[in-house]
Amino acid sequence: MQVGRVSICRLMNFKRIRLYRIAILCCIAVLIVALVHASDAKPGVSPDSAWELLQAGNSRFVAGRLAHPDQTVVRRKEVAQGQHPFALVLTCADSRVSPELYFDQGLGDLFVVRNAGNVIDDHVIGSMEYGVERLHGLLIVVVGHEKCGAVSATVSGAEAPGHIRSVVESIAPAFEKSKSQPGDKVDNAVRANAQQTADILKQAEPILKESQSAGHLSIVAARYDLGTGRVEILK
Repeated sequence: MQVGRVSICRLMNFKRIRLYRIAILCCIAVLIVALVHASDAKPGVSPDSAWELLQAGNSRFVAGRLAHPDQTVVRRKEVAQGQHPFALVLTCADSRVSPELYFDQGLGDLFVVRNAGNVIDDHVIGSMEYGVERLHGLLIVVVGHEKCGAVSATVSGAEAPGHIRSVVESIAPAFEKSKSQPGDKVDNAVRANAQQTADILKQAEPILKESQSAGHLSIVAARYDLGTGRVEILK
């Protein structure tokens, strides 16, 4: 009987040890997941401070004092393992408009989508959702720009050939909304178009709208001045 009791005790102790090991492994796994998520965003960056980072970079660009951050060989090798951009930018495909330059950011800092006229469709919304849901971007900036060719084509009312028509049709509601305003019709439409796109993104369900409601995401519209290089938030 004594031998049997010893065997039972040994078996129970063995089971306890296994449970302890499993518990320790679970704790380690939880810690690893937490560390991975913690590294998904730039340290100390929130939706509010993300714009401050971009604004500081833009000020350097305007002044001609670029810092060229995150553009080293070390950084290139680092982001080869994965990307964690802190902000998303939707802007025009115009060759004079490059977010990484006018925001003075580097590799892996911005998730950028560009098309003529910074217009919106399901593919663009899906790209923004990916940047928020999978890459944990904190801010979306829709940047229109001075003298935008796509907006100018819309304002002119001329026949748009081929698939350019789809771009003009996307911008048309913004032009209709702004055409009675005083001032330059193209620039008014540029502003209205950027705001229109931002408003659509704000209402995009479920990912973008829910992320905003939870305080994890901000979406703003802006305008880039070709001459000065300044990016201003549109109210």
